[in-house]
Amino acid sequence: MRTPERAKYGAAAFEGLTGSLPQPFPRTMGPNCLKYLQEVIDSGLTSDMVGRFERAFAEALGVKHCIATPGCTPALAILAAAFDFEPGDEIVVSPITDYGTIQGLVRENYIPVFADTEPGTINLSAETIEPCLTERTRAILVVHMTGLIPDMDAINALAAKRGLIVYEDACQAVFGEYKGRPAGTLAEAAGFSFDSEKTLGSDVGGCVVTDDDDLAERMRFVGQSRGAVSVPGFGREHAVPGYAYRMTQSTAAITLAQLEIVREQVARRDRMARLLTDLIAEIPGVTPLPIPDWVTVYSCWMFGLSIDPDAFACTTAEFAEQLAQAGIPGAGMGEYYLIPAACTFLDENARRKLYPYSIPPASRTYSYSADTCPTARNFLKTFIRWSTFCEKYQPEHCKLAARIVAGITSLDLDLRSGGGT
Repeated sequence: MRTPERAKYGAAAFEGLTGSLPQPFPRTMGPNCLKYLQEVIDSGLTSDMVGRFERAFAEALGVKHCIATPGCTPALAILAAAFDFEPGDEIVVSPITDYGTIQGLVRENYIPVFADTEPGTINLSAETIEPCLTERTRAILVVHMTGLIPDMDAINALAAKRGLIVYEDACQAVFGEYKGRPAGTLAEAAGFSFDSEKTLGSDVGGCVVTDDDDLAERMRFVGQSRGAVSVPGFGREHAVPGYAYRMTQSTAAITLAQLEIVREQVARRDRMARLLTDLIAEIPGVTPLPIPDWVTVYSCWMFGLSIDPDAFACTTAEFAEQLAQAGIPGAGMGEYYLIPAACTFLDENARRKLYPYSIPPASRTYSYSADTCPTARNFLKTFIRWSTFCEKYQPEHCKLAARIVAGITSLDLDLRSGGGT
């Protein structure tokens, strides 16, 4: 039996990419990285580097609590565990995202319900969420995909009317801003990613932030202390099934140093993403991801555009391949981001009514496929992204990228009209 090829992450996922534009790796490292790592070593592992990072990140965001984790998936997992909903309870979640968004929901036996996206965008909205709400809905998990933040005021208003918790997957939007407020401070809590390819790129890592004292303590108890309490004369007693999702001191050292340079990098990403968006918008047949007015700082992690399928002779995949060959590294489609289709185990479990899809604890029958979110499905069929967009871009790189897109567009339009050979 042939062993399937495992997915790659971090620098390994970028190996072999070629092109004319900057790539994230090797990453720009904060000047104090070695200093902080040396402190960890010199202390004999007694330094409070994790605490230092947590305090620094909380201060930078203006929140009370930061709980550091070994990655973004564990960050969202301990948050899901800390909410302590019942098996079979529903969490409405963005359909275009990464598996890490829902992993914690699945492990806590909650049921993800995917709201469709707003037409022409990569994110959901209050209007697409509302039809998904039922008596079993307990929370709304909003993803800021590519760094674009949905209309959080409208989503929060809907949630308040229905008595629901809202929390953010801000893994792609670190230090992005919504109406001048930082991503991650727009709801009850938020998870962040510091994986090596992300905007605030460490070796790996993540965190959760919140202003809720009880929620923060619950996350540390369930998510980092393995749900254990100390009983005199006995030792550790595990009151709940918990986790040991703790950031290492070495990761905290690197992440602390990266935090010191990320604000300037995000400001550059914002400027370059807006410039590239304006340039791409001038090219016939292609449409860049729209940047809503409420996104006052676009912490762009991934640049994307849509093609008009009626304007070109080639398919979306062929167009993306031409972009890659012409010099845009990593250009390609992202249909795998449609989680109801990519996570095939969800529909299998729901179809077989495996726990928690058995009735009870579930209250109804569920199904998952690309067709359950048709707007998102259709959007991704014409969407092309390059995940190599980074803070290394200068205006000349944006202009070069636009010329590459325009060149492919002109060539294909010429072929469609009967020109060329």
